[in-house]
Amino acid sequence: MFGIGTLPDLLRLVVVPVLAWTAWRDIRTRRVPNVVWYPLAALGLVLLVWETLGHLPVETVFDRLYLIRVGVSVFFVVPLSYMFWRLGGFGGADAKALMVFAILLPTFPSYTLGELVLPLERTTLGVFSMTILTNTVIIGLAYPILLAVRNLVAGEFEFPLSFVGRRVSVPSLATTHGRLFESPDGVTRNGLDLDALRMYLRWRGLSLADLRAASEALRDPETIGETFDPTDGAVHRQVSTDGGSAARTARDEDVDAAHESAQDADTDAAHEPASDTDFEDPWGAAAFLDSIDGSAYGTTPEKLRGGLELVTTRESVWISPGIPFIVPMFVGLVVAFVYGDILFGVLGALGIV
Repeated sequence: MFGIGTLPDLLRLVVVPVLAWTAWRDIRTRRVPNVVWYPLAALGLVLLVWETLGHLPVETVFDRLYLIRVGVSVFFVVPLSYMFWRLGGFGGADAKALMVFAILLPTFPSYTLGELVLPLERTTLGVFSMTILTNTVIIGLAYPILLAVRNLVAGEFEFPLSFVGRRVSVPSLATTHGRLFESPDGVTRNGLDLDALRMYLRWRGLSLADLRAASEALRDPETIGETFDPTDGAVHRQVSTDGGSAARTARDEDVDAAHESAQDADTDAAHEPASDTDFEDPWGAAAFLDSIDGSAYGTTPEKLRGGLELVTTRESVWISPGIPFIVPMFVGLVVAFVYGDILFGVLGALGIV
């Protein structure tokens, strides 16, 4: 347990269990509810006003330093977080977390534990939210190395894919986060998002197993009968992947009808499998995207068709799993509270600062 600290600094420790919960939820669902940030932001504003009043009027160098550090945290870290989010470098939850840190943790807190005063390594700048950000980036850089080691141990090492992706079985995609690292044309960083795949399956009332078992028939958009709520594709949504019993009934009727149609079209010659060129809208990809509000994570009909082609013809695929930024952020936060600034400590050891 931490010992003596000012009341504002002790109250700031509530961010640790909250961020631990959000990191766990982000791993499980890739979703963090917005409501989690409001109490932390409110607490940050209250503590910011409380401490700022203690430095007014500005009479000493410490008062000026405090206000400068708060200014850097609020007027630099907050816009920086927003800019990274707009550029796609952060997710929405990641940006909101950093904005909350900028308000709640603008300057280095101080805790006494026996003879230790934590954090141990403080920066000259003294902006704690910046320390959390740099710690997060440094810890996040270790992820590609860990991913490569995992792939090597699994006997799936393939340079450079193994540093940014992993091979998984196609049936596991029903509950896997990330995006395909492949398309029918080869490796791509812009493959189908797996949440979009789940949205499509739920819209059609199909499971991934159904799709793979009757892919030739289901490629025909005429087999699309009753459609269902696609949700947002999240794994944790309380829906069955195949849309439930009503969806199963409709699905079975559609697939049976498709099989009958294919059999009727058979001639004495061997029946050749249908291809995308045989249909105006293969898989009903365009119809699906037209039917939903907004976009399915940037999915286009072509990207969806390519992904469906992969998951119905392969037993395993490479995916880009990514890592929820809040996970290294949580580790960076804990390190910041205990050790302090990793980068500043390394530069100090090298004699650079």
